[in-house]
Amino acid sequence: MLNGINVGLITIFIGLYGITITKNAIKIMMCLGVMSSGVIILFVSVAYTPGYGAPIVGNPGLMVDPIPQSVMVTAIVIELATVALGLAMVHYLYKSYGTLDTTCYEEEVI
Repeated sequence: MLNGINVGLITIFIGLYGITITKNAIKIMMCLGVMSSGVIILFVSVAYTPGYGAPIVGNPGLMVDPIPQSVMVTAIVIELATVALGLAMVHYLYKSYGTLDTTCYEEEVI
């Protein structure tokens, strides 16, 4: 059955597959974003409880835990900063070497 946990795991593994296969730096950054989205979907799905309401209204006994949701909002902000920094590094690499292929940088590391 396809639920939020399975969708989150599938999304994480699709991003991981993309990172291991591709050689383009922009595509690697996109796959990191896909993996981060999968982690967020996974955590929110694990914290979901059927029949319970939002913690801002209703009966205090029938509320979900708000901490995983707030942690995932923080993770979204951290992902935004990480992707922005990564894209700045990709831009610097393209200006310095003239290519986005990650295999051409291996010889110059030593």
